[in-house]
Amino acid sequence: MIAPVALVRTLLVALCAAALVFAPAHAQQMVIVTTTVSWTYEDTDGDTGADADHAIDEDAALLDDETLADAALTDETPGTTRRYAPHAALATLGRAQARYGPFSVVNGQTARMAGDVDGRTPRQFAAMLAAHPGIKRLEMLDCPGSLDEAANLILARAIRRAGMETVVPSGGSVRSGAVELWLAGVRRSAAPDAEFGVHSWADETGREANDYPASDPVHAEYLSYYREMGMPDAKAHAFYALTNSTPFDQVRYLTREDMARFVTLN
Repeated sequence: MIAPVALVRTLLVALCAAALVFAPAHAQQMVIVTTTVSWTYEDTDGDTGADADHAIDEDAALLDDETLADAALTDETPGTTRRYAPHAALATLGRAQARYGPFSVVNGQTARMAGDVDGRTPRQFAAMLAAHPGIKRLEMLDCPGSLDEAANLILARAIRRAGMETVVPSGGSVRSGAVELWLAGVRRSAAPDAEFGVHSWADETGREANDYPASDPVHAEYLSYYREMGMPDAKAHAFYALTNSTPFDQVRYLTREDMARFVTLN
């Protein structure tokens, strides 16, 4: 994390008030104040190498117009709708060429993901692709879901637009909102022991999916997304109902074979 540790302000006053008292009236028309602000940064997490190199500029990378418009909607605010199911401890990504939030660049074709999605994550993903445009494979090691569902769906569609393959390797776990990210792959695969954790979303008031009437537009948003990712309408409804049959504060674990009932695995 990069944090400001010093702020220097230099105020240059072209004409001070005391002098104005004795100046002619026509000279008392304008006071020009010039403020110069400079920041110094330090790496409070002690990052070195590739992590530190990308710490400042990852969110400043060039975004395509569609991603930029989407990312503008994802400013993180307290109480956003979420799907999140953490383990006691997240897996670590190990050494990498570069890191962008929960993403770690392994090589020119592959990135790994471990961590949650918040309002910053779509921009971090876009920054990674801007710097490493050849990445087409996303390995999802330990992904607990989203703290911001709007950002999560933006990220999922960005994964699909990028033509990425999504993979849950042996020992891998995708849970809650991260399942939507895995579904976004143009090709999807999972190891026999991969786990998929599902449950209902919850909004800022604590209300869950089943607390809303079936006609509420919030349900249509998810069903539309599942169809967009290739689920037939009947399977989209069945999968959505399955996820919402488990309360937000619990997790139902599905296997690779369970997921194959709803989508094609490669």
